[in-house]
Amino acid sequence: MKHLNRRDFIRALGLTSLAAGGMGRVLADPIHEGSQVVDGITASARGGAAFLEDGKVIQPRREVPVFRDTDVLVVGGGTAGVVAALAARRAGVNTTLVERYGCFGGLWTAGLVLIVLCTHVPGEGKRKKMVQGIGDEILARINSQKHGAIDYSADGPHDATTDPEVTKYVLARMLREEGVDIVLHSWVTNAIMDGDAVRGVLFESKAGCMAIRAKVLIDATGDGDVFDAAGAESIPHVHRIGLVHRLGNVPVGPAPEGLNLGGATPIPGVRWVNMQGPQGDCLDVQTLTNCELDGRDAIWNKLKQIQETPGYENVFLLDVASQLGVRASRTLVGTQELRLQDTLEQKAYPDVIGVGGTYPFLKNLPCPIPYGSLVPVRVDNLLASGRCVAADNTMLNYTRLIAPCMLTGQAAGAAAALAVQENCTPRTVDVAKLQGLLRTQGAYLG
Repeated sequence: MKHLNRRDFIRALGLTSLAAGGMGRVLADPIHEGSQVVDGITASARGGAAFLEDGKVIQPRREVPVFRDTDVLVVGGGTAGVVAALAARRAGVNTTLVERYGCFGGLWTAGLVLIVLCTHVPGEGKRKKMVQGIGDEILARINSQKHGAIDYSADGPHDATTDPEVTKYVLARMLREEGVDIVLHSWVTNAIMDGDAVRGVLFESKAGCMAIRAKVLIDATGDGDVFDAAGAESIPHVHRIGLVHRLGNVPVGPAPEGLNLGGATPIPGVRWVNMQGPQGDCLDVQTLTNCELDGRDAIWNKLKQIQETPGYENVFLLDVASQLGVRASRTLVGTQELRLQDTLEQKAYPDVIGVGGTYPFLKNLPCPIPYGSLVPVRVDNLLASGRCVAADNTMLNYTRLIAPCMLTGQAAGAAAALAVQENCTPRTVDVAKLQGLLRTQGAYLG
């Protein structure tokens, strides 16, 4: 069953907003017109407030100021978005990254999901590294910092676990070193359309509603917010929603039976605990609210149990994830879908853009990823990356993990840059050129 996207829903209601074609004016509902100060009193800077009419809430159409024009716009500063922005910028195009929170890394950092799975496959006597290129560069830089990572090595037996604050710092430093234009604390709310082509986005911040126009956009929101707003077909998913936390002052050694102390972190005495949480609609605001509140109650109840255990009286709650652990919400209907059966049969993709490490249900096999899983069937100037790429119900449990997000992010960034440079759409990018660029950036394609 395909999800009715926001654009089609609005059209059905007869309330479609206007968007200027090409690089002209942007028309939408809210507007930031600039503050007016009279006698020390500041009038509303936003203008265009909604009003009631016959019991209905009406939002007037207004011209929206353009905040920036850019070559490539990446929406979402999680793992996939950061890597996408780095790949695009290193390919030589102007790149802007918009993130709704105040840090980068998404669930890897703000969500406290600290283990980097799917980087390797078993080999003869040692593991073979699959995730190379920008993703591995990030891990190496994290590992170079004191208490940055544990179990990071080229062929080690375990997956690396990282410190969230070190990771936030490294990601921000790399983006700034490359000259990526960064916009934080800004929530993208809608797409700017010219027919079936995306020309930019509207975003909200403390300054009100503004627009960013771009030649190519990358949806790295995790939830597919941009391609849904643009009218691209998608599939909704119900999945577990959890809340991760860290414990401090945890004694060394095995825990008593039934006491969940989570996994080790790079900081001695600190453990991270992954909370599974209930199944729910990750696009429903009330569900998300309940999971946040119930999750915090559950964490404190578990902490009480731990502190009542002899020898663990001084364990304390270090922090709770500032970002709720959403595993899957909607995925793109792409020109190609990543399927479990194809992976188990080791299908050769002519358009392969990365090969990820293995995962339990992959039976120690590597996971090639096709470019088509990033490309919408119909909407132009847009690519997906991260957990919202086209994948079946099993493989979405793979594509949502940190290492695969690195791979799809790098591919999306490189493809977007090529589309700008070749003056073509992402769907018509020369795949051979894309693969060559990815190899130049250190990616492993098999």
